Amino acid sequence: MSYIIPLIILFILGYGYMKGVKVYEVFIEGAKEGLQITYKIFPYIAAMLLAVGMLRQSGGLDFILYILSPLTNALGIPKDIMPLVIMKPLSGSGALGVLADILKRVGPDSFSGIVASTIMSSTETIFYTITVYFGSVGIKNIRHTLAAALLADLAGVIGAIIVCTILFK
Repeated sequence: MSYIIPLIILFILGYGYMKGVKVYEVFIEGAKEGLQITYKIFPYIAAMLLAVGMLRQSGGLDFILYILSPLTNALGIPKDIMPLVIMKPLSGSGALGVLADILKRVGPDSFSGIVASTIMSSTETIFYTITVYFGSVGIKNIRHTLAAALLADLAGVIGAIIVCTILFK
Protein backbone atom coordinates (compact mmCIF):
# COMPACT_ATOMS: atom_id res chain seq x y z
CA MET A 1 0.00 0.00 0.00
CA SER A 2 2.97 2.34 0.42
CA TYR A 3 3.17 2.71 -3.37
CA ILE A 4 -0.31 4.28 -3.76
CA ILE A 5 0.75 7.92 -3.28
CA PRO A 6 3.71 7.73 -5.70
CA LEU A 7 1.39 6.09 -8.24
CA ILE A 8 -1.17 8.87 -7.86
CA ILE A 9 1.55 11.50 -8.33
CA LEU A 10 2.88 9.70 -11.42
CA PHE A 11 -0.64 9.40 -12.81
CA ILE A 12 -1.27 13.14 -12.36
CA LEU A 13 2.07 14.03 -13.95
CA GLY A 14 1.50 11.62 -16.85
CA TYR A 15 -2.06 12.78 -17.43
CA GLY A 16 -1.00 16.42 -17.39
CA TYR A 17 1.82 15.69 -19.83
CA MET A 18 -0.57 13.85 -22.19
CA LYS A 19 -2.98 16.81 -22.10
CA GLY A 20 -0.14 19.23 -22.91
CA VAL A 21 -0.17 20.94 -19.52
CA LYS A 22 3.10 22.41 -18.31
CA VAL A 23 2.81 20.61 -14.99
CA TYR A 24 5.76 22.22 -13.23
CA GLU A 25 4.73 25.76 -14.17
CA VAL A 26 1.14 25.10 -13.12
CA PHE A 27 2.36 23.65 -9.83
CA ILE A 28 4.50 26.73 -9.14
CA GLU A 29 1.59 29.04 -9.96
CA GLY A 30 -0.66 27.10 -7.59
CA ALA A 31 1.96 27.27 -4.84
CA LYS A 32 2.18 31.06 -5.32
CA GLU A 33 -1.60 31.37 -5.03
CA GLY A 34 -1.55 29.20 -1.92
CA LEU A 35 1.00 31.47 -0.26
CA GLN A 36 -1.03 34.55 -1.19
CA ILE A 37 -4.16 33.02 0.34
CA THR A 38 -2.21 32.10 3.48
CA TYR A 39 -0.97 35.69 3.72
CA LYS A 40 -4.55 36.99 3.38
CA ILE A 41 -6.11 34.70 5.99
CA PHE A 42 -3.30 34.76 8.59
CA PRO A 43 -4.67 37.77 10.54
CA TYR A 44 -8.06 36.05 10.87
CA ILE A 45 -6.44 32.83 12.10
CA ALA A 46 -4.28 34.73 14.59
CA ALA A 47 -7.29 36.63 15.96
CA MET A 48 -9.32 33.44 16.34
CA LEU A 49 -6.52 31.58 18.11
CA LEU A 50 -5.97 34.54 20.44
CA ALA A 51 -9.67 34.71 21.32
CA VAL A 52 -9.83 30.97 22.05
CA GLY A 53 -6.70 31.14 24.19
CA MET A 54 -8.13 34.04 26.16
CA LEU A 55 -11.40 32.19 26.73
CA ARG A 56 -9.61 29.14 28.10
CA GLN A 57 -7.02 30.97 30.20
CA SER A 58 -9.41 33.55 31.69
CA GLY A 59 -11.75 30.92 33.11
CA GLY A 60 -14.52 31.92 30.72
CA LEU A 61 -14.91 28.34 29.53
CA ASP A 62 -15.28 27.11 33.12
CA PHE A 63 -17.90 29.80 33.79
CA ILE A 64 -19.94 28.75 30.74
CA LEU A 65 -19.77 25.12 31.89
CA TYR A 66 -20.97 26.13 35.36
CA ILE A 67 -23.95 28.00 33.86
CA LEU A 68 -24.89 25.05 31.63
CA SER A 69 -24.47 22.34 34.29
CA PRO A 70 -28.14 22.26 35.45
CA LEU A 71 -29.30 21.71 31.87
CA THR A 72 -26.70 19.07 31.07
CA ASN A 73 -27.41 17.23 34.33
CA ALA A 74 -31.14 17.22 33.62
CA LEU A 75 -30.60 15.86 30.09
CA GLY A 76 -28.10 13.24 31.24
CA ILE A 77 -25.29 14.63 29.09
CA PRO A 78 -21.89 13.55 30.44
CA LYS A 79 -20.26 16.60 32.02
CA ASP A 80 -16.86 15.42 30.76
CA ILE A 81 -17.79 16.21 27.15
CA MET A 82 -19.13 19.73 27.69
CA PRO A 83 -15.76 21.49 27.32
CA LEU A 84 -15.45 19.81 23.91
CA VAL A 85 -18.99 20.78 22.91
CA ILE A 86 -18.20 24.42 23.68
CA MET A 87 -14.65 24.45 22.27
CA LYS A 88 -15.22 22.59 18.97
CA PRO A 89 -17.18 25.40 17.24
CA LEU A 90 -14.40 27.82 18.15
CA SER A 91 -11.15 26.03 17.40
CA GLY A 92 -10.12 22.67 16.00
CA SER A 93 -6.75 22.70 17.73
CA GLY A 94 -8.33 23.81 21.01
CA ALA A 95 -10.92 21.05 20.67
CA LEU A 96 -8.19 18.52 19.94
CA GLY A 97 -6.47 19.54 23.17
CA VAL A 98 -9.74 19.19 25.08
CA LEU A 99 -10.35 15.77 23.50
CA ALA A 100 -6.86 14.62 24.47
CA ASP A 101 -7.53 15.76 28.03
CA ILE A 102 -10.88 13.93 28.13
CA LEU A 103 -9.32 10.73 26.80
CA LYS A 104 -6.44 10.97 29.28
CA ARG A 105 -8.79 11.54 32.25
CA VAL A 106 -11.63 9.09 31.52
CA GLY A 107 -10.09 6.78 28.92
CA PRO A 108 -10.91 6.21 25.25
CA ASP A 109 -13.15 3.21 25.99
CA SER A 110 -15.35 5.04 28.50
CA PHE A 111 -18.76 6.29 27.45
CA SER A 112 -17.57 9.92 27.70
CA GLY A 113 -14.49 9.09 25.63
CA ILE A 114 -16.55 7.45 22.90
CA VAL A 115 -19.07 10.33 22.82
CA ALA A 116 -16.26 12.90 22.77
CA SER A 117 -14.53 11.10 19.87
CA THR A 118 -17.81 10.94 17.96
CA ILE A 119 -18.53 14.63 18.55
CA MET A 120 -15.00 15.55 17.46
CA SER A 121 -15.50 13.81 14.14
CA SER A 122 -19.10 14.86 13.48
CA THR A 123 -18.98 18.60 14.15
CA GLU A 124 -17.17 21.55 12.61
CA THR A 125 -15.08 24.49 13.81
CA ILE A 126 -17.82 26.93 12.88
CA PHE A 127 -16.42 30.26 14.02
CA TYR A 128 -12.96 29.47 12.73
CA THR A 129 -14.30 28.43 9.34
CA ILE A 130 -16.59 31.43 8.99
CA THR A 131 -13.85 33.81 10.11
CA VAL A 132 -11.23 32.44 7.76
CA TYR A 133 -13.29 31.78 4.63
CA PHE A 134 -15.63 34.75 4.78
CA GLY A 135 -12.83 37.05 5.93
CA SER A 136 -10.45 35.96 3.19
CA VAL A 137 -12.90 36.96 0.47
CA GLY A 138 -14.12 40.11 2.22
CA ILE A 139 -17.66 39.04 3.13
CA LYS A 140 -18.87 41.11 6.09
CA ASN A 141 -22.52 40.01 6.30
CA ILE A 142 -22.73 36.28 7.02
CA ARG A 143 -26.56 36.39 7.00
CA HIS A 144 -27.95 33.01 8.09
CA THR A 145 -24.69 31.09 7.90
CA LEU A 146 -23.95 31.20 11.62
CA ALA A 147 -27.45 30.14 12.69
CA ALA A 148 -27.49 27.25 10.22
CA ALA A 149 -23.99 26.16 11.22
CA LEU A 150 -24.80 26.26 14.95
CA LEU A 151 -27.98 24.27 14.33
CA ALA A 152 -26.01 21.67 12.36
CA ASP A 153 -23.42 21.52 15.14
CA LEU A 154 -26.15 21.00 17.74
CA ALA A 155 -27.61 18.23 15.59
CA GLY A 156 -24.18 16.60 15.41
CA VAL A 157 -23.77 16.72 19.20
CA ILE A 158 -27.29 15.40 19.88
CA GLY A 159 -26.89 12.71 17.22
CA ALA A 160 -23.54 11.63 18.68
CA ILE A 161 -25.01 11.35 22.17
CA ILE A 162 -28.07 9.42 20.97
CA VAL A 163 -26.12 7.01 18.75
CA CYS A 164 -23.46 6.38 21.40
CA THR A 165 -26.15 5.84 24.05
CA ILE A 166 -27.89 3.27 21.85
CA LEU A 167 -24.71 1.48 20.82
CA PHE A 168 -22.50 1.71 23.88
CA LYS A 169 -24.63 1.99 27.01
